[in-house]
Amino acid sequence: MSVLDRIRGDKPTDMNRRGFLAIAGGAGVGLMVGLKPFAAEAEAAAGGIVQFNPFVKVSPDGAITVVVKHLDMGQGPTTGLATLIAEEMDADWSQMRTEFAPADNVVYANLAFKAQGTGGSTAMANSWEQYRTAGAAARAVLVKAAADKWQVSQGEITVAKGVLTHPSGKRGTYGEFAEAASKIPPPTGMAQETPYKEPEKFKLIGKEGFHRIDNDPKTDGTAIYTQDVKLPGMLVAVVAHPPRFGGKVKSFDDAEAKKVKGVERVVQIPQGVAVLAKNTFAAIKGRNALKVEWDDSAAEMRGSEELLKMAKEAVSKPGVATATNKGDAEGALAGAAKVIEAEYTFPYLAHAPMEPLNCVVDLKKDGARLIYGAQFQGIDQPTVAALTGLRPDQVKIETVWAGGSFGRRAVPTADYVTEAVMIAKAIDGANPVKLVWTREDDTKGGYYRPFYAHKVRAAIGADGMPVAWSHRIAGQSIFAGTALEAMAVKDGVDDTSVEGASNLAYAVPNLKVELTTLKVGVPVLWWRSVGHTHTAHVVETMIDELAHAAGKDPVEYRLALLKDKPRHTAALKLVAEKAGWGGKLEKGKGRGVAVHESFKSVVAQVVEVTIQKDGGVKVDRVVAAVDCGTVINPDVVRAQVEGGVGFGLGAALRNAITLDGGVVQEANFDSYEPLRMGDMPKVEVYTVVSQQPPTGIGEPGVPPLAPALANAIFSATGKRLRDLPLGDQKFTIA
Repeated sequence: MSVLDRIRGDKPTDMNRRGFLAIAGGAGVGLMVGLKPFAAEAEAAAGGIVQFNPFVKVSPDGAITVVVKHLDMGQGPTTGLATLIAEEMDADWSQMRTEFAPADNVVYANLAFKAQGTGGSTAMANSWEQYRTAGAAARAVLVKAAADKWQVSQGEITVAKGVLTHPSGKRGTYGEFAEAASKIPPPTGMAQETPYKEPEKFKLIGKEGFHRIDNDPKTDGTAIYTQDVKLPGMLVAVVAHPPRFGGKVKSFDDAEAKKVKGVERVVQIPQGVAVLAKNTFAAIKGRNALKVEWDDSAAEMRGSEELLKMAKEAVSKPGVATATNKGDAEGALAGAAKVIEAEYTFPYLAHAPMEPLNCVVDLKKDGARLIYGAQFQGIDQPTVAALTGLRPDQVKIETVWAGGSFGRRAVPTADYVTEAVMIAKAIDGANPVKLVWTREDDTKGGYYRPFYAHKVRAAIGADGMPVAWSHRIAGQSIFAGTALEAMAVKDGVDDTSVEGASNLAYAVPNLKVELTTLKVGVPVLWWRSVGHTHTAHVVETMIDELAHAAGKDPVEYRLALLKDKPRHTAALKLVAEKAGWGGKLEKGKGRGVAVHESFKSVVAQVVEVTIQKDGGVKVDRVVAAVDCGTVINPDVVRAQVEGGVGFGLGAALRNAITLDGGVVQEANFDSYEPLRMGDMPKVEVYTVVSQQPPTGIGEPGVPPLAPALANAIFSATGKRLRDLPLGDQKFTIA
């Protein structure tokens, strides 16, 4: 296989279930069919910068710019991908720079999706070989350029911190040889010309001591977010959306809105009524002055209580579709020594990123320029093209930093992006438009983690080990009603509704998992760790109940059921050791454990809690053990797990989106309250040593938190918690 084949990802791979992105948005989304060899025909750009391949540029001063194909919304791919390039180029970290890649479904595809996008905790996993190859190939031609100039053998040249050295005393930097190297065809094979470094020679991968590449720009204010973008003549737009999902504009009166100083235009679009002004404040003030009459004839009118009742009724009877059926669960349950039955409920959850949604559009007749924190360019670009009548290549997307997402910026319908484009269309592209969503827009705007109900009946035998597990799930599909449904939903099963349950890690001989997909008019979407957000809670709290019923230690019980799962076993043993599992606790304190695999990584967590005098719960400590394959940046891994703990804890303790008559009741951080700093526990993160390729880390820290917390509360109080969030419950010490 040639170097170029490796760089472009022409390697047989198994597409995961999110391979749906290959058809996102219909026509215009290409597969990863090939790249032209940049190095063979690279041209020196302004300032003499040379691009060697799609991912590596070198400046005359020796600076190396890594072209990052993934959105960085705080999870750290800019640092991770720069690390891979720097390692293989033997560069000094101070030389490294990054820039976001343009939209290109061929050149910059996510190899797990076969289209450009960030999600599913795939950034490092799909780039591991691709970016290392790009770095190694660039290093090879730079070394050859030096060898040609010095008239020496390439094998005699060493590189350290971006400086090439020959035993004769000759020295030079990458910048000095960049132009000459750009004229050298890249290597045709990996064998001798561009071998990967052996792990024992790594100087950056897996190492501590160098800062994240985004630390400086985010500290000194030079990092550009959508809200920083200002184009000549640009207007800021905010939209009055229907209060109920599915509602439409019946009529509106904009007379008072137009009186607001700074308001320039008011236009109707399919999503509502947009007010365009010279600044954000004026646009919001103008929107507040609008008088809109809404048509709710096709709107979702039900409230949360009605929806949860429907879900509970659904799991009280056999599911509509079967996700897993191994052995004879019903027969084994009928003849079991003991059966434990439990029901669980989970609410809608908002993503609530720190930066609400926004997007800049400059629409012309012959093209469109979009600037925003683009997470799924592979969907957005063809969708905008279809909406405007432009070709996909005429839609230019410039990705900038994003202040969080947790899945919200990656939408099969490209909802907020198309909203911005429709506003630009409504004014015939007369001005560039910056769409701004307020916090209230974001919280009430839908695309939530779906609500769910579960019912589990599990049986244990005379030895206390599980012999049967019947699991019913009811909730919304995140793909139903989208262009991706035909590909993502098979035999009535949306895998994202059952993942983590249908592929139960524990050795249970008789397993049946059923799904009933409910039709509700509230738009839903993946939310950090997707289906694992609820299935992990059910599985890990039920396993704890079985261990208690069997009179066995929860860790030892799990280990016995995971004897054929070495990664789970390693993580569970490591977390138990580091947490001091089995050690005596003071009265009023509890300790709980959970272990779960998601996105091909395994995370085990132990949570320690204190029941306070008023009956409230204080989470004191969370210990996590992670097997995510090769660790590229230890600090980034720690940060992602720590962030996952905080994210999951806020949802478990208090977060819920509720509807009353179809109207969302939460609006801002006062009513949809994030975890406060005073609630954040001490978090310790340990990694299992591995030589395997990297697996996901952005999401796997979330799923074990809630069940470990619930198990810890049971340890302290003897009370089982099956409905999230915990809310203001008060507990009595056992």
